[in-house]
Amino acid sequence: MRVFVTGGAGYVGSACLRLLLAEGHDAIAYDNLYKGHREAIPAERLVVGDLHDTVALTKAMQNHGSEAVMHFAAATDVGESVTNPDYHFSNNIGGTLSLLRAMREAGVQRMLFSSTCATYGDNPKPPMDETAAQIPCSPYARTKLAVEWMIRDFAQAYGLGFTLLRYFNAAGADPDGEFGEDHDPELHLIPLVLQVPLGKRDKIYLFGDDYPTPDGTCIRDYVHTDDLASAHLLAIAATTARTAEVFNIGTGQGQSVKQIHAACEAVTGRRIPFEVVKRRPGDAPALVANPDKLVTRLGWKPRYRDISSVIETAWKWHQRYPNGYQDKRR
Repeated sequence: MRVFVTGGAGYVGSACLRLLLAEGHDAIAYDNLYKGHREAIPAERLVVGDLHDTVALTKAMQNHGSEAVMHFAAATDVGESVTNPDYHFSNNIGGTLSLLRAMREAGVQRMLFSSTCATYGDNPKPPMDETAAQIPCSPYARTKLAVEWMIRDFAQAYGLGFTLLRYFNAAGADPDGEFGEDHDPELHLIPLVLQVPLGKRDKIYLFGDDYPTPDGTCIRDYVHTDDLASAHLLAIAATTARTAEVFNIGTGQGQSVKQIHAACEAVTGRRIPFEVVKRRPGDAPALVANPDKLVTRLGWKPRYRDISSVIETAWKWHQRYPNGYQDKRR
């Protein structure tokens, strides 16, 4: 299959592109490299371009002969979406509108969209299945929900097969330690905690310990990027020009911030000081998946079920490349 991957040089997008290539598919990444990294994918598989450039998008898909799109490109900083919603709405909604127009022009009729569990918001009954109420708590999450509806409307009006993948917290790195997480600034919990034993920070800040959870800190469902990638391959194979489907991707097991902190101490064998500070706006208390639909419908079998095994892969990557892809350029 010839697959066009927007945001394909990013953390999750590059993991999916590498697996597509390993499985014999003809995949290319379309990325503006604002957050993505050239070193995360083969150089000959990268087209540098902006998502808002509909003409360039159309040409890139036509030149590639794309049969399907995996759409990852998006602004994902929840806190920034609260302080600068203009950027998030313009990037996530405006960029996707440009992509959908380009797909129509290029005649591409299959799409996977990288949505998020954040669309469920402050849901009182985790684990959530795909029918749970979507009440997003942040501008970021609202942009993702808006894009879900935009894709549905385009599908009905213009003929588009789509699968919406609401995945939970991406985590981990390639087992060989050659590819992993590298954000600037870094916002994800596991790499932030691991920066302490790496000597890059003195302590970790925990945003709130008064949530309605067993230990007072937020609970999230952490899914390894390799397992995310395998779910995407199963989903794209099942998506036809008439598909209208949605799946959660998660382990079904939640870990609190304090549990992640303890697991990082155990994996690294180091004491990791922390300080509790006030809550961040937009954070839901608990987001845990019910992945049964993905397991039963598509036969998905996650390899990384234990949080320590996820953290071990991340620790291997961060030890080898403490400055991320910058170290691979030297």
